[in-house]
Amino acid sequence: MSAITAGFVPAFLGGLLLNISIAGASLALGLALGGPLALLRLGGGAPGRLAGTLTAALRVAPTFVVMFFLLNLLPASAMLGPWPVPLHGPVVVVLSLVVYSTAYVSDTGLDAIRHWRAGAHELSLLFLPALARALFVLVMASSTGAAIGVNEAVTVTLRQAQALGSVGDRLLLFGAVILFFTCLLQGAFLLVERLRLRLVAHATSGR
Repeated sequence: MSAITAGFVPAFLGGLLLNISIAGASLALGLALGGPLALLRLGGGAPGRLAGTLTAALRVAPTFVVMFFLLNLLPASAMLGPWPVPLHGPVVVVLSLVVYSTAYVSDTGLDAIRHWRAGAHELSLLFLPALARALFVLVMASSTGAAIGVNEAVTVTLRQAQALGSVGDRLLLFGAVILFFTCLLQGAFLLVERLRLRLVAHATSGR
């Protein structure tokens, strides 16, 4: 592992920050789009059925396929007033993950609203740990950006692996990165699960 360049760790952490930024942007857009879908589904009627059908379609859409579809469909940039906005790389990954986050928010948001209207306010708050879990899933899913050259953590790792001379060093690098992600995400999942269990216990004790 001594062959790893001195700049790997800062580059890796920068790539991880990009993963988190992509996940956060995807979740924010998912909230903006999935929330209205949940309200429409709750209202029923033709709009509710349409919103339910759209949610079901988004739920099964493969992120990888959507990403490459957008990559070939979108122009290189668009104008936001006088400013050009790039529509490639991280933006494509964000938009492809919005498909999942919108469906997720529509489903979990619908349950949360139903609990709130039924008076089970503590159970409706389970929406918050559910959002946290979705954020962690999106962080992992954002690594699909490596396939289109986005400079996120997996891309940085693969680039470093190519620079290593031996298979053993590459395996050690991959093992260290996998261990890092496992500890980071598993720790985060445990914290969210602890919060979820506390909310459930509080709701149960209040009955």
